[in-house]
Amino acid sequence: MTDYDATDQRILKDLDDAPRRPAALLADRLGLARGTVQARLARIREAGRLRLHSTRIRPESLGYSTRAFVMVSVDQTTLDHSMSDLDALPEIIECVAVSGSDDIICQVIARDNAHLFEVTQHMMKIPGIQRTSTSIVLQEYIELRMAQLLSRP
Repeated sequence: MTDYDATDQRILKDLDDAPRRPAALLADRLGLARGTVQARLARIREAGRLRLHSTRIRPESLGYSTRAFVMVSVDQTTLDHSMSDLDALPEIIECVAVSGSDDIICQVIARDNAHLFEVTQHMMKIPGIQRTSTSIVLQEYIELRMAQLLSRP
């Protein structure tokens, strides 16, 4: 989005580093009034521009050291029910519809490979799931980030 002004960009860049930073601390760090920071964040949040859930907590800190992307083909006539069942699996931390040979990609976390196998087997038992293909994350080179986009013209 290009309609963030310089102040919005400063606030969002600071939050990208520390998403739970309180508005009062943001205001102090950026030399802004607390009310200004709160009003701008409220406007951005109300516009639906902030993620609903923070992904900043590292799964490893919860005992989930394995991460994978599971590509899923779904019978389109059961998609809503299949998605509801997938949503019930706590190990699925993100799920998006994609184009191509698969219908959705789920980001899954697990305690280890054996647990990942259990999760994917459970996914396969969901009515409408036709097949899955799993790619285990070996190394994360670039974390989810947004701040670099705020500086673009």
